[in-house]
Amino acid sequence: MRVGIISILQESNTFIQGKTTLRDFQNDILSEGDSICQKFQNSHHEIGGFFKGLQKQGIEAVPLLAARALPYGVIESDCWNYLMGRMDKVLKGAGHLDGILAAPHGATVAENEPDADGFWLRKLRSAMGDKPIVATADPHGNLSQKQSDSVNAILSYRTNPHMDPTKATAYLPFAVNIFCQNSSEDPFKGFISIVESIRNKPKVLAVSVFVGFPYADVPQMGAAICVMTNNDFALAKKYTDELAQHWLSLKKQFDPILPSVADSVTQMKYLLGPICALDMGDNVGGGSPGDSTILVHELIAQKAFPFFTVIADPEIVVQATSIGIGNSASFTIGAKHDRFHGLPLLLNAKVSFLGEGKFSESSPTHGGFTEFDQGKTAILHTEEGNTLMITSRRMVPFSLNQLLSFGIDPKQYRVLVVKGVHAPLAAYKAVCKSIVRVDTPGVTSASLNRLPYKMRRKPMFPFEVC
Repeated sequence: MRVGIISILQESNTFIQGKTTLRDFQNDILSEGDSICQKFQNSHHEIGGFFKGLQKQGIEAVPLLAARALPYGVIESDCWNYLMGRMDKVLKGAGHLDGILAAPHGATVAENEPDADGFWLRKLRSAMGDKPIVATADPHGNLSQKQSDSVNAILSYRTNPHMDPTKATAYLPFAVNIFCQNSSEDPFKGFISIVESIRNKPKVLAVSVFVGFPYADVPQMGAAICVMTNNDFALAKKYTDELAQHWLSLKKQFDPILPSVADSVTQMKYLLGPICALDMGDNVGGGSPGDSTILVHELIAQKAFPFFTVIADPEIVVQATSIGIGNSASFTIGAKHDRFHGLPLLLNAKVSFLGEGKFSESSPTHGGFTEFDQGKTAILHTEEGNTLMITSRRMVPFSLNQLLSFGIDPKQYRVLVVKGVHAPLAAYKAVCKSIVRVDTPGVTSASLNRLPYKMRRKPMFPFEVC
């Protein structure tokens, strides 16, 4: 028996001005055949799980295509057409396949295909006929009818290719605030306990909860639930409806009133440090530019020192390189991508480091990757004791080694500005005594009414009463 493996992964933020290009995939992952096996076979990633599961069952794994780009803007049409062409080519050259294990993200948008994941899963279905296709998906994706209809089973990071499931799916008129998407914190924690009680019932194979990706302005944006049973559609629909109704009854708890940026910084003055200040409006893992200055401006205004922050600004790296280590200068930092993320920081600072921005993580982090490269990097220090790490590439803050590898001790700072919401906590909880999620403006704003939606479904909570 031969089972193909294919993955196309990207979170596409439709509110940012930039586009995701083929180079973004080439800089991250764009592999075929045996190179996929070499990269993923022993990784803590769903593709690694595919390999291990198939090997355990004595099934031949046929790696076809793996493509991933860092979250950013929608995928350019030419890039998307190229990816689809490569997918067609590897499918035609794969020989006989008995099934497919697929890993879409669920929040991928191309210029010419708003439901990009649904599009390529539909192409898979056309190529495979009635042979089984089982897909994983990120729970932060937007599950569409086309995605669900194209596969035999779709699970948020759970899969078993040897079951024959029947599934029922509910699409809720409900956008879940990113602030409330942490499954280890209420209100989501309480809802997940209800999900687990259903998952443990007889004949239930899996329950997948999709909190949705609110930064994609597409019709499928929003929450969804999928229940799979062993050939009992009525039971699957019953449990799906029960969970959907219960989640909707809690919807107001998933739309919190958040303090202003100024009030959040004022609150920090009374907390134990180091403080992990999560810059939610510039969440690189959600596709932001990584160069927001809004929170740092407020920290400076309220003299909440010393702080550490990372800002993606290749121009400043070039300037710092020309100045040289040990020398000081005036810098105009950040907020160069657009004006949704503040105004540039004007400050004097000394250059203390220049070099490559590569670092490793000994423990698997979000997504299962352990090697990182933020491009050429400069570290600047101000007279007030603040430190700014300036990178040439955007970097998701999943690892403390982003600091430690460059000689930065996070415990020396009162505030660590971290451009994320939930994922960074696995690393930063180890050194931070306090956590504050800050409702900064930006293309990943937690306050969804700041975003100019045009394509979303209506009515939808919290935008309309429903």
